[in-house]
Amino acid sequence: MSFAAFKMMHWATGIEHCASGFITHSSADSTPKIPPITADDIDSDWTTSTKPIGPVPNLITAAANVLEVYIVRIQEEASPSLAHKAAAEPKGGGAVLAGVSGASLELVCHYRLHGNVESLEVLPNGATDGGRRRDSIILTFRDAKISVLEFDESICGLRTSSMHCFEGSDWVHLRRGREFFPRGPLVKVDPLGRCAAVLAYGLQMIVLKAAEASTGLTAPAEDSTFRTAAASRIESSYIVGLRDLDMKHVKDFIFIHGYIEPVVVILHEHELTWAGRVAWKHHTCMVSALSVNTTLKQHPLIWSAMNLPHDAYKLLAVPSPIGGVLVIGANTIHYHSQSASCHLGLNNFAVPADGSQEMPRSGFTTELDAATATWLTNDVAVFSSKSGELLLLTLVYDGRVVQRLELMKSRASVLTSDITTIGSSFFFLGSRLGDSLLVQYYSGVGAPTLSPGVKEEVGDIESDAPSMKRLRRSPSDALQDLITSEELTFYGTGPNNAQIAQKNFTFAVRDSLLNIGPLKDFSYGLRINGDPNATGVAKQSNYELVSMLFWPWKKWCSHSTSKINPPRYSNSSVYTSFYSLHGLLNISSNMNELSVNKSESLPGCKGIWTVYHKNLRSDSSKGVADKDEYHAYLIISLENRTMVLQTANNLEEVTENVDYYVQGTTVSAGNLFGRRRVIQVFARGARILDGAFMTQDLSLKSSNTEMNAASDGATVSSVSIADPYVLLRMTDGSIQLLVGDPYTCSVSVINPPVSENSDKLVLACTLYHDKGSEPWIRKTSTDAWLSTGIGEAIDGADGSTHDHGDVYCVVCYDNGDLEIFDVPNFNSVFLVDKFVSGRSHILDTFFHGAANNHINLTNNYSEDIGQVRKEATHNIKVVELSMQRWDSEHNRPFLLGILSDGTILCYHAYIYEVSDNASKTEGVISSQNSVNLSNTNASRLRNLRFVRVPLDTYAKEETPSGVRSQRITVFKNVGGLQGFFLSGSRPMWFMMFRERLRMHPQGCDGPIVAFTVLHNVNCNHGFICITSEGALKICQLPALSYDNYWPVQKIGLKGTPHQVTYFAEKNFYPVIVSVPVRAISIMKSVSMSTYVLKPLNQVLSSLVDQEVGNQFEHDNINMEGTYPTEEFEVRIMEPEKINGPWQTRATIPMQSSEHALTVRVNTTAQRNETLLAIGTAYVQGEDVAARGRILLYSVERISDSIQVKVTEVYSKELKGAISALASLQGHLLLASGPKIILHKWTGSELNGVAFHDVPPLYVVSLNIVKNFILLGDIHKSIYFLSWKEQGSQLNLLAKDFGSLDCLATEFLIDGTTLSLTVSDDQKNVQIFYYAPKASESWKGQKLLSRAEFHVGAHITKFLRLQLLPTSADRIIPGSDKTNRFALLFGTLEGSIGCIAPLEELTFRRLQSLQKKLVNSVCHVAGLNPRSFRHFHSNGKAHRPGPDSIVDCELLVHFEMLALEDQLEIANQIGTTRMQIMSNLNDLSVATSFLLC
Repeated sequence: MSFAAFKMMHWATGIEHCASGFITHSSADSTPKIPPITADDIDSDWTTSTKPIGPVPNLITAAANVLEVYIVRIQEEASPSLAHKAAAEPKGGGAVLAGVSGASLELVCHYRLHGNVESLEVLPNGATDGGRRRDSIILTFRDAKISVLEFDESICGLRTSSMHCFEGSDWVHLRRGREFFPRGPLVKVDPLGRCAAVLAYGLQMIVLKAAEASTGLTAPAEDSTFRTAAASRIESSYIVGLRDLDMKHVKDFIFIHGYIEPVVVILHEHELTWAGRVAWKHHTCMVSALSVNTTLKQHPLIWSAMNLPHDAYKLLAVPSPIGGVLVIGANTIHYHSQSASCHLGLNNFAVPADGSQEMPRSGFTTELDAATATWLTNDVAVFSSKSGELLLLTLVYDGRVVQRLELMKSRASVLTSDITTIGSSFFFLGSRLGDSLLVQYYSGVGAPTLSPGVKEEVGDIESDAPSMKRLRRSPSDALQDLITSEELTFYGTGPNNAQIAQKNFTFAVRDSLLNIGPLKDFSYGLRINGDPNATGVAKQSNYELVSMLFWPWKKWCSHSTSKINPPRYSNSSVYTSFYSLHGLLNISSNMNELSVNKSESLPGCKGIWTVYHKNLRSDSSKGVADKDEYHAYLIISLENRTMVLQTANNLEEVTENVDYYVQGTTVSAGNLFGRRRVIQVFARGARILDGAFMTQDLSLKSSNTEMNAASDGATVSSVSIADPYVLLRMTDGSIQLLVGDPYTCSVSVINPPVSENSDKLVLACTLYHDKGSEPWIRKTSTDAWLSTGIGEAIDGADGSTHDHGDVYCVVCYDNGDLEIFDVPNFNSVFLVDKFVSGRSHILDTFFHGAANNHINLTNNYSEDIGQVRKEATHNIKVVELSMQRWDSEHNRPFLLGILSDGTILCYHAYIYEVSDNASKTEGVISSQNSVNLSNTNASRLRNLRFVRVPLDTYAKEETPSGVRSQRITVFKNVGGLQGFFLSGSRPMWFMMFRERLRMHPQGCDGPIVAFTVLHNVNCNHGFICITSEGALKICQLPALSYDNYWPVQKIGLKGTPHQVTYFAEKNFYPVIVSVPVRAISIMKSVSMSTYVLKPLNQVLSSLVDQEVGNQFEHDNINMEGTYPTEEFEVRIMEPEKINGPWQTRATIPMQSSEHALTVRVNTTAQRNETLLAIGTAYVQGEDVAARGRILLYSVERISDSIQVKVTEVYSKELKGAISALASLQGHLLLASGPKIILHKWTGSELNGVAFHDVPPLYVVSLNIVKNFILLGDIHKSIYFLSWKEQGSQLNLLAKDFGSLDCLATEFLIDGTTLSLTVSDDQKNVQIFYYAPKASESWKGQKLLSRAEFHVGAHITKFLRLQLLPTSADRIIPGSDKTNRFALLFGTLEGSIGCIAPLEELTFRRLQSLQKKLVNSVCHVAGLNPRSFRHFHSNGKAHRPGPDSIVDCELLVHFEMLALEDQLEIANQIGTTRMQIMSNLNDLSVATSFLLC
């Protein structure tokens, strides 16, 4: 491998930072209207009066380099008008709390930045303009980059308002000679939005002055009355050196409330201490409050507090009217203000300062190191501890000063990395170790009363307070661990106890964001329903990725008893299995009889459709909703005939008994008139049927010809149905509209003016039905104020009422333009010039002129080049269109277009209101660009805009423009999901979640030629698909979590997983799991007897520790209680059924104090026996020499049983921990302490045949290719060795001379080229090669660098997988590309990617494109992608390596450019757009290991 490509396949999901603010809207227009709860509501659990929910801000999250902005959608208490919405789209929660029955997070924008977010804050707008201004987002990046972002309604996304960089040669003095800083820049903001501050380089505070409301970087727009006011912005910045203020070792800082000028409180350590001196010097921290005058740039000290404990690490500003600051330490909480202070001890390690009074202590023991906190009210804060406990801190405030602090326990939740309050009723728990949670809370005065008939239950909580009736659990696995409703009571115990009201808090989990990280290890195994006879691409779909989340299992509740309590069930440790919908096409046992391919194959299938039949009004009165109605018929179109099957119970062919058109192929079929009629469209006509009987027969002819339907004229090419209209596109490029009459249930044919008056051919068209209680498109019209917001209702012939709504026709012409007409009048309401170009934003050309929002790469180019670009543009056509909006109040339409070269254009509609004088080109457009423009301008959708949505990597499928194509199928309920299905050679699911489309490929059955939904008795909300081989398959979606980059299933282990491997012969997964247990330790004094479940040396060590503790004056401390230990075991697990629970077939327990470190499968050379090898280590403290064991087990399945017999065949104790194992040509290679030893299995024992004393400290990985060994050390980088059977020698070939903290290693194979890959703790990847003949290799002793790349995430595991064949490999005869492998990797941030080898010519082309895109693309937050990918050396001396890896994260921006810009860039780098697209598509296909 000389060149490679870096590609992400699954982006980070572990949320590290979160904040809330009014980003997309202002606080003045964001107050939801919550009706009061009625006492007779049977769904309500609370009958107390509710207070209105205040303004709900946005949620902003950052996971590594992924930035997302959400809107919190509140679902009001269920009412008759909202009942169908709640049923169609269930949201978090279920019980009514404060008038809210649910809430969900809706995605506004999603960005993948060229840099990891170090800190995140929201700059508030303060109290200016009555809350009409929006907030801004401040992001910081290493080493000292600051970006301020604000939401721009015109583009429906974020834009950069200012950038501040303090890096480079001009700011090198800020480093003060240091090269590495353990923490990136930290940003904090003033509560009133007057300024912000960033702590960079340890002691440099960058003050960002906010602009006042009347000033800004840009002048106010002319149409400001139609827009929301501008957001908060930064006016200027300057630097304050904290060293000059006599501060050093700054830990944290924060702005506090209640001052005229901004006041910042800084927590710093004036004198350092360490573990050996902490007994005598333990109160070394202090806080200093500085008044910040941004005009004079002066910062006087106004108050300070000293003698804070050395472990204080965080500050939390107390809201008004109390004010002040909380100083949070590992063992104490301190409150300080300018006039008062108090503190609270949390455990026995809380030591008061010298000479101070006795410290008040909480009623239970806890620790707050690594805790996060936010405020629920102005006097109650919620803490999330490192063990996942939620704690509530109350500040007892008498109106003047804070008298004391009270801490209460709450439920257990996820382990949080950040927490933020969203408005006055929600808070968000962001986690990088589990799913993040949106929680609603409610506080009131007085004890709440339960609803009649509801019994009080005592939940499993850690607090002594009783719990109220629990809310219904969410289906998310992370929510199952958090009790979804609780009521906590706080009693005042101060002098005015009678006057202090009792406060009640109730919590309800409303939504969650899935997280798959951190990925500690993963394996690649055969799925349980895989096809053993599959070959090629289909063989790859037989495998699934099984990964482990290194998520420590939480402690259980009780801390006050010495009794050993069993742990309650927890999903904190999970065993995660990723699916690429390979288990999707699994026909369940009760559906086998429905599989048509068992009795008949269907060669030459053209399409399939399922239809309903509701012939009487009584059908709708049976209590069966439309979504639960069963399909009646299945229509299958073959090459020269049509089959009709009845789908009520079983699939029974009724072709001979129905009046359907069966003599030829069917183009499309669907329902009309509220499912009371079926329409079947064929090439030259259509039929209307009432069930099996025809009621009308239509003959169709082209509007551009005088020929009859029976002649050789134009025929129907494609059909789009929107009740009661049917749109037909003819083969000659014209369109026809069938208009239905609900009274007579008949249709008539009309020729739209667009076909008669235009010489442009229609290449693609579709109907969009904008229905619902409030049609969305109506809001975008300038006469929207005339609309009542209620869809029209049409009475049918049977007396039933059908919601007509608004119907629009979307057409795309042969010149690339797109136009939207209203139906049935066909007045043009929206026109887009050159839709085929794929611009980032499209809007109505009639009002705004030709959109020139694409980048201008060059100002002048030759006419020849321009002509070539013009011809290339005309060669690309739109072959299919689809526009859909699903039934939900806030859903916006998606517009999907497929180009002839396979490119998919996906647009999301949004509204942007403009004033009358904003459009300068109104009426200028010529009549040739639009049809029937004589209508009033007010009827046009002038406020409608579309933003292009980037799609995850997909394989393109070319479709010639002249070929009939209907690949897009809209589904509204397949397993409760909705979206698009894209058939073809590489079928794809587009599933809609949170207003975003999740793409999930389906490739286990190869190309799909036809698809339709099916809902009947035996297949509940499933689907039918037909493969290219003619096999009909009836399927259901497995119960997985699809709201993720990949479908995921989580399986609870009730323990902490450490390593997993795949036992291919038995299809087992051996997993190393540790389970926490508590040993009983009763220590009244040192002289008393001690009973512990530990070895003697650890008992003595604990006694010595207690003697040292006496120097803390701890003689009076009662050490009675328990302490945690871990028990390790290896579980042999097997997936029992698809998406079902995994079963533990056998368990191998470890000895006391023995930790299992590694498990591998080894096949012996002589006996050809496959054994399970386990390497362990005894952890017995630093006083005992390290030792470990090597264990060999045989694993056999008991005949006629699902159980597995595990037999220990060998055990041997060695010096040093067995940290790594590998199989080398039938021998077992193990790393034991500072050496590696090769053993040979004789059948009864292991005999060492070779060893090598390399100087590593601790081996973290061993990789084998043939007789070559790659060894990674935790501090000493990598070593390259070889094994010679002749002479039994392990020889060191070369090593990396640098110092590197390795995390994972693996070989990268490209034909005959062997490379060595290593990842380190600085989130880098390096690729080395062995070149003994090169002069710089020191005669082969030194490994040379081939490439280096900054990934931005900690890679913990590499997996070598063979590249899949591409179209280029099949075209070139005799091309030897079978021996090419890519490295799949997983990270601690929850991301998955790969490193794949590239041909030199492809690399040079893509590298040139990459360099061009650095300056041609507008990067979010102004980040430089080249700077982000530079090797991070952590301040160590490093010689830069070759730039031999291209960044696919930057290359994907090429497809998002407008077509003209793509052609221009390709021409500038000396290639063609087609060639670039082919290279990117081949790379996507070759690396689709789990996606094919």
